Amino acid sequence: MRLKIFQIDAFTDAVFGGNPAAVCPLESWLDDATLQAIANENNLSETAFFVPANGTYALRWFTPLAEVDLCGHATLASAYVVFRHVQPDAESVAFETRSGRLYVSRDDDGLIMDFPALAAHPVEAPADLAEGLGAEPEAVFADMDYLALFETEAEVRAIEPNMTALARLDERRGVIVTAPGESADFVSRFFSPRLGVPEDPVTGSAHCMLAPFWAERLSKADLHAHQVSARGGAVHCTVAGDRVRLAGRAVQYLEGTIAV
Repeated sequence: MRLKIFQIDAFTDAVFGGNPAAVCPLESWLDDATLQAIANENNLSETAFFVPANGTYALRWFTPLAEVDLCGHATLASAYVVFRHVQPDAESVAFETRSGRLYVSRDDDGLIMDFPALAAHPVEAPADLAEGLGAEPEAVFADMDYLALFETEAEVRAIEPNMTALARLDERRGVIVTAPGESADFVSRFFSPRLGVPEDPVTGSAHCMLAPFWAERLSKADLHAHQVSARGGAVHCTVAGDRVRLAGRAVQYLEGTIAV
């Protein structure tokens, strides 16, 4: 069987930046083991698969090691593929996912995703967190991920994580580190070694918690965020009640076929 595959750099306007995601449009679902094997072979932080579903698309995301409940950059990449290769006249697309129906629309400034907002609840820092980050955060919060708050962007950039220690953390997906930004409202990095993603370049879904967290602290609903990984990327966030709109650009790096 031969399948189409695209590799899209998300949350960037130039190749080799942002976060690369593989996207495989399918006519119907393959078995889960094959989907996971393709994601492992791609060895990117996420591979997205979608199939047509009653006027929408059913969308699933896989890291090299596991299927996940929510992924931002691979949703952005999937929408890019729909708009460019599947429905070039469409102005919006809906995806049915483990996290409910997600919408992506496009305008002159790029793609805009409508995602659920996540609340950051204060928690005690797990024993392995400070060891894993090599630094003591000012405070720790949690929802889908841990969120470790630092005072400065420089501290976030300087973190050299111990992935072995971070992989020992509990069932939460990963660890976000964040601080006020120097040229953005806030900056962040994201680590998820337990799921085979040591450091994710730009994590759209992490901003479902980051955006409401910083909106409350900064008393503003529109925020500009930078994820300060080695590749880096920009996310424009708008908090609207229990939803977060995440805007960014994407570019295509690769189009091809795979044989399975």
